[in-house]
Amino acid sequence: MFKTPDTRGKLLFNVPMTKYNTWGVGGNAQCVYLPADLDDLSTFLSGLEAGIPVTWLGLGSNVLIRDGGIDGVVIVTQSGLKEIQFKGKKVHAQAGVACAKLARSCVSKGLSGIEFMAGIPGTVGGALAMNAGAFGGQTWPKVEFVNVINRQGKIRTRAAKEYEYGYRNVKLFSDEWFVEACFALETEIDSENVISIKELLAQRSATQPIGKKNCGSVFMNPENEYAANLIEKCGLKGFSIGGACVSEKHANFILNENEASAHDIEDLIKHVQATVNEKFNIELHTEVRFIGSKAEDEE
Repeated sequence: MFKTPDTRGKLLFNVPMTKYNTWGVGGNAQCVYLPADLDDLSTFLSGLEAGIPVTWLGLGSNVLIRDGGIDGVVIVTQSGLKEIQFKGKKVHAQAGVACAKLARSCVSKGLSGIEFMAGIPGTVGGALAMNAGAFGGQTWPKVEFVNVINRQGKIRTRAAKEYEYGYRNVKLFSDEWFVEACFALETEIDSENVISIKELLAQRSATQPIGKKNCGSVFMNPENEYAANLIEKCGLKGFSIGGACVSEKHANFILNENEASAHDIEDLIKHVQATVNEKFNIELHTEVRFIGSKAEDEE
């Protein structure tokens, strides 16, 4: 079912997804593909049967992989889509490039404009898919164009103006996935940019539970409010269900503290939403994307 001609990447079967996401949870994927590079990915997709579901992952942040696992094939972009090229004031970054690495690389070249990406715990592909942001910056305002790939392995270029985007939201084209983006940047003094990134990372370390198993921010901020503030006012810092716990350091983070299951985390998310809604009549929406099936005993 997954045979494709002349691929150079790794094709793995019945793969535990715990090591492919930052929460460290989830069931098995039917198949995981680790492409060697973009050409290899194109070849793989061109030979993939039309009915097979495709799921894309970068660093596995901002996703909750459910305990029942994932049908079809999971394509892990950080495996082979990690090229960065500089052309004047423009940088071309493939989907598997870590956002933090891209920010540092741009600063090293004397380019500014995406320093905020140092605070995004994911890849360029994920940042494009959800208009990720940090420290007041957002991904799409800096994008000039993207390259996308379809189910048949064909690559095309789309201008940024072809996409509608907002806060943590992008209107995507069906059966197309980001494989590269071109960012248009500015030139500034290196030392000032380096200092700003160091300051941003220091701020992140001081306010977020870095080094603990989490997915990044769980909830989007409601209009004129912060999700973390609402959760804290509900007295939910430190509240736990199973092995999942609301961070004491930042209430918009949920930690896998003690061998949590995806079910524990999802139940805690629902509890936080219900508590905030009851107290403030505000509905919290998740940044986190839910992937895969629930375990049979959860149905």
